[in-house]
Amino acid sequence: MSTIQERLQTDMIAAMKAKEAEKLSTIRMLKTAIMEAKTAKPKDSSVSEDETIEILQRYIKKRRETMETNLKVGRADLNAAEEFEIAVVQGYLPEPISEAELEVIVKAAVASTGAAGPKDMGKVIGAVMPQVKGRAEGNVVSRLVKAALGG
Repeated sequence: MSTIQERLQTDMIAAMKAKEAEKLSTIRMLKTAIMEAKTAKPKDSSVSEDETIEILQRYIKKRRETMETNLKVGRADLNAAEEFEIAVVQGYLPEPISEAELEVIVKAAVASTGAAGPKDMGKVIGAVMPQVKGRAEGNVVSRLVKAALGG
């Protein structure tokens, strides 16, 4: 199984050959974001697969924020490009976890942490996130934890 970074390199070459400008642009942006993370680290260290997943998730989050801004300023017509980029990036992320599976993990975390109410939300989220890293968005986890704690 190849790493995300290897897949990005392979897909970048394929997009160049197929003259897929939009996909190529997105892949280059992702590679740049990964390279920036690598240069921020000590010399001779690389970006791990988990760090790469975090970078891709941040990229998706920025695209979604841009889409919200576009809607607020009446430029929903610009969202098609953002949606395309999100779709490309999601192709490199691990298979998302279903909400039903996530609810089971949340309930187990509530039980294991002994959380009693909304004030323990951080404790439960802290227990859930490492288990679903790269497979569930933080806002979905937060919403399910809040519901499980009666918040």
